[in-house]
Amino acid sequence: MARNDEFIREVDEEYRRDQMAQIWSRYNGVIIGVAALVVAGVGGWRYWEHTQETNAQAAALRYEEALRLSDENKAQEAQGSLEALAKEGGTGYSLLARFRLAAEQGQQNPENGASAYDALANDPSVAPVWKDLARLRAAWLRLDTAEPASLRRAVEPLAAPGNAWRHSARELLGLSGLKAGDMDYAGRWFDQIAADRETPSALRQRLAVYTALVAGGPVQVTQ
Repeated sequence: MARNDEFIREVDEEYRRDQMAQIWSRYNGVIIGVAALVVAGVGGWRYWEHTQETNAQAAALRYEEALRLSDENKAQEAQGSLEALAKEGGTGYSLLARFRLAAEQGQQNPENGASAYDALANDPSVAPVWKDLARLRAAWLRLDTAEPASLRRAVEPLAAPGNAWRHSARELLGLSGLKAGDMDYAGRWFDQIAADRETPSALRQRLAVYTALVAGGPVQVTQ
């Protein structure tokens, strides 16, 4: 019985070798072509990765140079570098450049900066998390000028649990309540800040001041 099993295996192996030989004889051109395509594809992918890494490194250097120019009060040169980088796309530094430009504009004119952030928030090519950040920064710039109701409508969705920017959003909403003299509204958001275990330590330190202001009630202005 064992000899029969061994004989069957040898015949089966011989049959498979014959099949492979026939397949190679018939389709060797196709097989070689597919193999060449695979090799070319891997090579192309490696080249693309290398190009992306090179572009990213170059963009990083240009972004750092723009920040250096800004620190040296060379505003026009810095703005020109950031604008050129922002238009290129293809790397995360183009998005960083757009955010930096909006921040620079906000220092000179809050509404202009807020409008630049609005453009980022409405850009379909920007990822949702960065759109939320743009909305939040626009709201911070409008804290002193926007109607409380419109500001709250824009920011309250960003204060939801799990949102990446909820801590800053809650702080902004609490401050909007303080500014409007609505201590109940302010207190609700400050309570959420206190209850969130992931609240940053710096914000917890500011929270002590905020809660004291809420406890003190609206400031009465006398003339």
